Amino acid sequence: MGKVKVAGFALSLDGFGAGPEQSLEDPLGKGGRSLHEWAFATRTFREMFGEQGGEEGVDERFARQSMAGFGAFILGRNMFGPVRGDWPDDQWKGWWGDNPPYHAPTFILTHHLRAAIEMEGGTVFHFVTDGIEAALERARQAAGALDVKIGGGAETVRQYLRAGLIDEMHLAIAPVLLGRGEPLFAGLDLPALGYRVAESVAGERATHVVITR
Repeated sequence: MGKVKVAGFALSLDGFGAGPEQSLEDPLGKGGRSLHEWAFATRTFREMFGEQGGEEGVDERFARQSMAGFGAFILGRNMFGPVRGDWPDDQWKGWWGDNPPYHAPTFILTHHLRAAIEMEGGTVFHFVTDGIEAALERARQAAGALDVKIGGGAETVRQYLRAGLIDEMHLAIAPVLLGRGEPLFAGLDLPALGYRVAESVAGERATHVVITR
């Protein structure tokens, strides 16, 4: 059985994993795009969207690790899209178009039932209504010997941290201040939960910190 990981999770210096006021125009919230500048120029990120070239270096190493070795993903509903409440129809299929970057079973946490959606490239979105542990059990079964990635957003990561279910977390800390948004660590005592800093490396556009339990 693989590990449960958070990888490539971008965080502001003041501890926000996304900006406020998520919308179709601002899927990462106001100012949220600035958290991910470290990844946009990397070879891995460009390959994900069918583009050539891209930078090598520390940021590229962590970007590649953040997408490698995963057999299943778990996302909060806000990571899947801006729709709230009951699903009005089956039109919304995620932010990423017909070929999302996951290429594996991906489990969406929600309170509202919806049939699974099979996308191009091997991504299948499954909608889980019975909580984080049920989603993780299904993701582990789907992943087999590979790792499970908790893809976010911040509140989803917080829930899994609070439950002590995350084995390893890689944060890409961007040199920006958001002031408000989705806090990652508010109310969490990570040392009391058994977490410690295992690695800290300065990259070209972010500082990469690995936390383990």
